[in-house]
Amino acid sequence: MQKLWLIKDSRPALRDSLASKLNISSVTAQLLVNRGIDNPGSASEFLNASLSSCHDPFLLKGMDKAVSRIRRAIAKKEKILVYGDYDVDGMTSVAITCSALRILGANVDTYIPNRVEEGYGLNNNAIKRSHANGTSLIITVDCGITSFKEIDQAKAFGIDVIITDHHEIADGRVPDACAVINPLQPGCDYPFKHLAGVGLAYKLVKALYDGTPHFAEDFLDLVSLGTVADIAPLLGENRTLTKHGLAELNARGRAGLKALMDVAGLGTRDISSGHIGFALGPRINAMGRIGSPQKALDLLMCEDESEAMKLARILDTENRNRQKIEAKIVDEAMAKVEREVNFKHHRVIVLASENWHPGVIGIVASRITDRFYRPAIVISLDGKLGKGSGRSIEHFHLFEYLMRCKDLLAGFGGHEAACGITIEKDNIDAFRDRINAEAAKDVDEAIFSEKLDIDMDIPLNMLNEDVIREIENLSPFGTENPRPVLSSRRLTVKDGPRHIGKNGAKMWVTDGRITCEAITFNRSRFNIPKTGSDTDLAYIPSLNDWQGVRSIQLELLDMR
Repeated sequence: MQKLWLIKDSRPALRDSLASKLNISSVTAQLLVNRGIDNPGSASEFLNASLSSCHDPFLLKGMDKAVSRIRRAIAKKEKILVYGDYDVDGMTSVAITCSALRILGANVDTYIPNRVEEGYGLNNNAIKRSHANGTSLIITVDCGITSFKEIDQAKAFGIDVIITDHHEIADGRVPDACAVINPLQPGCDYPFKHLAGVGLAYKLVKALYDGTPHFAEDFLDLVSLGTVADIAPLLGENRTLTKHGLAELNARGRAGLKALMDVAGLGTRDISSGHIGFALGPRINAMGRIGSPQKALDLLMCEDESEAMKLARILDTENRNRQKIEAKIVDEAMAKVEREVNFKHHRVIVLASENWHPGVIGIVASRITDRFYRPAIVISLDGKLGKGSGRSIEHFHLFEYLMRCKDLLAGFGGHEAACGITIEKDNIDAFRDRINAEAAKDVDEAIFSEKLDIDMDIPLNMLNEDVIREIENLSPFGTENPRPVLSSRRLTVKDGPRHIGKNGAKMWVTDGRITCEAITFNRSRFNIPKTGSDTDLAYIPSLNDWQGVRSIQLELLDMR
């Protein structure tokens, strides 16, 4: 099915003003405008991405209380437990917080629950064990904002809890903890609301390091890893922290991450946000999905190169196992969609099975969403209870629709784009009917047509090396700051297409003034035209260096 091309409004007066004042190309200026950056000050700040532009951590509601309580615990040698989530965001958050506390002299331990046996968030058994071990302070990272009962139990044991979490807050209520750090909570005036869990952990460390000779910036490589892997929007502080964190990653100063890059086949390559999303993040996540998350945490905190390589190989092996499990479930789930889903009535796909590993259902949901362009919730059943994971599409706020079905759920959490649920088996059919009925009330059918957002339609000859370098300076790319997509019309296929690799193709196109190589690694998606044919292309431009020759390359996204 051909995608609907949506070319953003050009706003030429604003674009040309930015281009003139910042001495940049009109293409780059338009890309900034498309990202909501519409004045020279904010544009300059975006392009420079200086750490000095980041906000004071003490602007976060609850930070003063948290820092005071932690400093008291350090001074009195109390036992502190850092309790995190089993995904990349959670594990990097634990690694940063624990490492910083140890540097400050704290008596600290860590805990990451097992996804299958314990599930997400604080749990009562872990709190009981902490109490038995003499823990008097628990710091949650990337979780805790929905753990009302568990925090009440901790208080009954005399354990203080500090929550750091970035997830949505249901009904504006937060647990009765010693301190809550979440920019989404009522009364928090922190200017940037979209920090990942690891971003909040970094802010806590930044505040704890205030007045000491230590630097929270030493952890920016881990911040970039967790932020990108959690698909946090790469604008504002997230982009600034990630940009500087990628520089730290490329310095390869952390033994564990260097080993992970080596086993991922990245060697000495320049690491980008894409490498985190497709190579590093999945290997860490695999341990939280089907293995031991402690191994991944050990890798992140490892300082010995030999031990780091052993751990990196374990992560790589588990990731391969995860891929095999995932592939089997994806095939079963796709077949189930074809048999059971009526797209005229099902705006949200809800699938359940007793044969699906709970550790990979989030990835399966993502695959279904990508394939059918519908929100998808995939549930793994274990007896009478199911654990589900959901992924959404643009303009469908998944968490809000779960709120409308909360009486049918044993538990849920998440945000606009993703969620986790716990549900009784007997409620699944009612939940499927309810969420689809709610979606039918106020969801425009048009959102289910796959679209291609295009930043700008340009003559091909507007591209040159300087313009593409400017475009690359908008990186790191990711959610809400995607790689820029351009389109050019009435191009002629000058040569090709030629097959490359297993399923790739390349050809050369011209507008009569310049000629560029256009390439895809999935030629089955396109009806590729023959030499001499005319075509319109949507693409991502880049510079390609091959045997010392630099040229403009177009990564094909669509053609017509």
